Amino acid sequence: MNKKEINEIKKQFTPEHCTITRICGCYVDGEKNKKTELAQTFLTLTEEENFKYFTIFRSTLSGTLGKNMLNMEFPMEQEQEGGTQEFLLRLKNSKLEDAALVEEFYDKVIATYDFPENYYIILIYGVYDVPGLTSDGIENEDASDYVYDYVLCSLCPVKLTEAGLCYNEKTNNIENRIRDWVVGNPNHGFLFPAFNDRATDIHGLLYYTKNSEKMQEAFIDATLGCGAPLSYKTQQETFQDIIENTLGEHCDFETIKTIHENLNEYVEVRKDAPEPPVLDKMDVKKLLEDSGVKADVIESFDTAFDSIVSEEEKPKFSATNVASTRSFDIKMPDVVVKVKPERTDLVETRVIDGRQYLMIEINDSVEVNGINVHHVNMETGEIIE
Repeated sequence: MNKKEINEIKKQFTPEHCTITRICGCYVDGEKNKKTELAQTFLTLTEEENFKYFTIFRSTLSGTLGKNMLNMEFPMEQEQEGGTQEFLLRLKNSKLEDAALVEEFYDKVIATYDFPENYYIILIYGVYDVPGLTSDGIENEDASDYVYDYVLCSLCPVKLTEAGLCYNEKTNNIENRIRDWVVGNPNHGFLFPAFNDRATDIHGLLYYTKNSEKMQEAFIDATLGCGAPLSYKTQQETFQDIIENTLGEHCDFETIKTIHENLNEYVEVRKDAPEPPVLDKMDVKKLLEDSGVKADVIESFDTAFDSIVSEEEKPKFSATNVASTRSFDIKMPDVVVKVKPERTDLVETRVIDGRQYLMIEINDSVEVNGINVHHVNMETGEIIE
């Protein structure tokens, strides 16, 4: 799914466009016990409850695509009888009206979701009449001839509010506040099936994680059956290891600076693409070639790549995850230098009296601990204007 398709589904979680027909929920305590359950028509909830649920559902389709929202595909074996995709498809096709199926889903989540505190499992079923599009891309509600039905799961933490004082309007007094268990926005969730090319794709789903470093691998592997992708941080570290191992002794400042510049250009050129740009094995190799890495060094790329990444994984790196689009960082044990990514031309290395130095061009005002300082000619002591 791309950003436009995600936003199209996200738009359904409003009072004006609501496509939700049924909601089920299960409150689980820190000991993995089911405390209470919910199963009813969504529109029978109060208006206030609807608004709060809408916020949760929109949060389950939020964040950065490729980092917080991840497109996943099912292996073929999971689409066979007894597989995870086959189970989710039966769950969706039941419209959440099969109590036994819903209970089985809760049990799968509780068995694989690693969360030591209280949480709330929310399942909704929705039916969306997909509007047709005019030739210039404008939605035509009257031309709807396709229905996309789906389930959305949100896994929300439930936390006890902090102790404190509050104003009681009825008694006109400041009193001890009653502590409540409050449902927060989701930490994880998924949309099934995927809404690819504005149509149902039962071979994939969209997974959500609030924290890209807490993917819930066991839940993804066992309950969803898709195989957990590399996390944001792991993508960065893996990419960096591949570059370092390939370049070896040729991993110098100028080469890395050129790779950084070319990678950021790769992202910039594709910034308006509907889907985030990715880099597979051959893309990374071409990046090194375009950055001037010599052919004899490139020869070690395949060995370096395969020694770090297994053949089964065949990862595709999100270009925005591995690129340094916010700053160009140079770190030494006692010094850290941060440069705007588009101004790496201000930094170079130079050898003076046999020692290597990092040179930074001064071309504007300079502040030291927030204080503006003048540029001084070290030989004459004169201020340079």
